Amino acid sequence: MSENTAESAKARFMQGLEALSREDFTTAADHLRAALALMPDRPSILTNLSGALLRLGGAVEATALAERAVALEPGLAEAWLNLANGREQLRQIADAMTACDRALGLKPDYADAWCTRGNLLAAQRRPGEAILAYDRAFGLRPGFAEAHANRGHAHHDLQRFDAALADYTAALRLRPTLPGLAGRRLQTRMQLCDWDGLEQDTAAVLQQVAAVKPAATPLALLATPATPAQQLACAAVHARTAWPQPAQALPGYPGHDRIRLGYFSADLHGHATAWLMAELFELHDRSAFEVFAFSYGPQSQDAMRQRLRAGFDHFIEIGALDDAAAATLARQHEIDIAIDLKGFTQEARPGIFAQRAAPVQVSYIGYPGSMGAGWIDYILADAVTVPQQQRPHYSEAVVRLPHSYQVNDRQRAIDSATPTRAQAGLPATGFVFCCFNNSFKITPDVFALWMRLLRAVPGSVLWLLASHEITMGNLRKAAQGHGIDPARLIFAQPLPLPQHLARHRLADLFLDTLHYNAHTTASDALWAGLPVLTLPGESFASRVGASLLGAIGLPELIAGSLADYEALALRLATHPSALASIKAKLAAQRDTAPLFDTPRFTRHVEAAFRQMQAHQRAGRVPEDFSVPAD
Repeated sequence: MSENTAESAKARFMQGLEALSREDFTTAADHLRAALALMPDRPSILTNLSGALLRLGGAVEATALAERAVALEPGLAEAWLNLANGREQLRQIADAMTACDRALGLKPDYADAWCTRGNLLAAQRRPGEAILAYDRAFGLRPGFAEAHANRGHAHHDLQRFDAALADYTAALRLRPTLPGLAGRRLQTRMQLCDWDGLEQDTAAVLQQVAAVKPAATPLALLATPATPAQQLACAAVHARTAWPQPAQALPGYPGHDRIRLGYFSADLHGHATAWLMAELFELHDRSAFEVFAFSYGPQSQDAMRQRLRAGFDHFIEIGALDDAAAATLARQHEIDIAIDLKGFTQEARPGIFAQRAAPVQVSYIGYPGSMGAGWIDYILADAVTVPQQQRPHYSEAVVRLPHSYQVNDRQRAIDSATPTRAQAGLPATGFVFCCFNNSFKITPDVFALWMRLLRAVPGSVLWLLASHEITMGNLRKAAQGHGIDPARLIFAQPLPLPQHLARHRLADLFLDTLHYNAHTTASDALWAGLPVLTLPGESFASRVGASLLGAIGLPELIAGSLADYEALALRLATHPSALASIKAKLAAQRDTAPLFDTPRFTRHVEAAFRQMQAHQRAGRVPEDFSVPAD
């Protein structure tokens, strides 16, 4: 090598290091590539380029570079750590752990490696052990922001929301720009119903979203007053940041006699998604469709899992595969239409869709909003959840199903035995307002309204789902702040679904939350005969209640304003005959209205899939359409 070549390589290498120090990873990668072209076997260049590419989402190339580096210099701990991080991004968790342990064997005081070890343990659903690894990282590097944030995630997985909040707060103090962290902290505060200063925190996150900063993951915004435009902006930044190099569109598979549907989810077991969808999978017309499950969740053996295994033509476990391998497997099976049942919710794998699992890709049921990603072609909705005035805030082509977008399983069993009020912890008499939504959906505005209802209806109680002790304490404290005896808040402990549905008979009226409605929870209530009162907002998540009530023929329970919501709730609570009439109507229509007519829904969604397939085979780009009612 000439002296000039060596000097040029050194100069580009130093420029790359300087760009890395200011977190300009694109510039760093450019300089380091140039240095590598001049000195292709220099482990330090390979290692730093690998690190830059990991931050840019190029895990495949980064891993290959790290493998070259450790082959050339096996004692380089930094290269082993990059190899671990690359394999982690590729979901090669066991191999990643081996590489991480090699890094720690060479450098036991390597804080970054302890943090990665924590990440790998968390990926194996071992959050308790992950926390111990993060603790080691802190001991070696006090003020390690990423370790604080990741330990917060582990605490969150263990439902230690107070500990998670403390870690998120510390991480943000140390590094305010950590992607998604401000939103995670906000979401955890909402989980705890920790409302002091919540409005200011929400405004700060939305301000960062408006500035096109990755301050929140999309899920964190759904229970806030974020507009559909803000939700789309957040989703688009998240998709672009996390998957900067999506795969190209796929050609179709014209030789199939039957359309091959691939449903992708982590929830193919006893989970709310399965409780809604199980019968749809069973009812698909097998003369026209071949139905595949691609499962990447826990491999449980519960009754629902067994039912789902029998309900699909093919049930394929992909949890051990990285995103690219999972997408490749779907292409090998020549899946025509891939349906993402998770979107941007917990344990989702949107990266599979970024790698193009099928020529047509659809978002359905899991994430109630636009994913803002060019690799999702369609979203299944209806005229209520995505009205025309909100259409500009969806990057996908919108397919509007008749009646409601939500499928339901008519086989959800309700226990025949109704518990007594005493067994349920309810007082012997008095009106029972009910909301079994997750606590993060309860916001100060709707809670204040509920407290006004308790004040206006003597002897009434509010029946909520039991949650974290701090959450329940905060709700009791908030009730007291509104002048309501905290004992009038009753918390229902978790029960198996049939018993949970049965206890709905003890409630009088389900009060929906505002920004993020009850979804499966509302269907549960209606299936059990409990009327649901809702107020639609602008976003998909806030309009599901109205969609469900319209599909079961109870539009009179859809309020037009907050004042209407309050007045209607008060009227039903103080006029027993009016409430009895609503309950009788619900009972009469439950088995005939479209909401719980699963065969009819199946025909409609199959019509949607046929039209998507026809558009694709005709070479047409995805476009909006509505499925007519039959």
